[in-house]
Amino acid sequence: MGEVAVADPASVVGAIGGQRTMHGIPHRVSCRALGVSESWFYKHRSRKPTGREVRRQQLAEAVKEVFTQPGGTYGSPKIWITLMRQGWRVSVNTIAKLMAELGLVARRVRRRRGLTRPGKRPAAPDHVKRDFTAEGPDLVWCGDMTEIETGEGKLYPATVIGPFSRRLLGYEMGEHHDAGLVVAALHMAAATHTALVGLR
Repeated sequence: MGEVAVADPASVVGAIGGQRTMHGIPHRVSCRALGVSESWFYKHRSRKPTGREVRRQQLAEAVKEVFTQPGGTYGSPKIWITLMRQGWRVSVNTIAKLMAELGLVARRVRRRRGLTRPGKRPAAPDHVKRDFTAEGPDLVWCGDMTEIETGEGKLYPATVIGPFSRRLLGYEMGEHHDAGLVVAALHMAAATHTALVGLR
């Protein structure tokens, strides 16, 4: 590391002092482990941080705050824009370098693909003209299928709903989004419908 190559002397001094306070490790041992001399440690321990060091520390805190707000998805350009709007005067390269020093790497957002893809067969006719309201029970049913990420993989629930009553008539879940899943949800909806008609 060397006596002049320490990027953040305050952090190194704090770490050395903390080892002695919490674990009783002599300064000499911690200095050797971190690659600085004892004279360097004592010199920086008594020295007040410069204005530049204070500003850099404040900038680091601001970068970390902006980075964590959207779940760690912002890279240096977006963080730079956000900080510029907050009144910071800093280059995007400085933000990128600071993020690298802090170990902040933007998480890539995976774009969800739609479950409906054009097939070889023609699309079924739209008899309801995408109007999913109903003036009475059992005039229209509508269905949906979605994708849920779980710790064990993807799960696909398919549902059938009666728009008039807003009642869930049938559902099915599976590991694949295929016609069998939809058919199973429709079978449950038909059975539920038969039972409801019997109660009327």
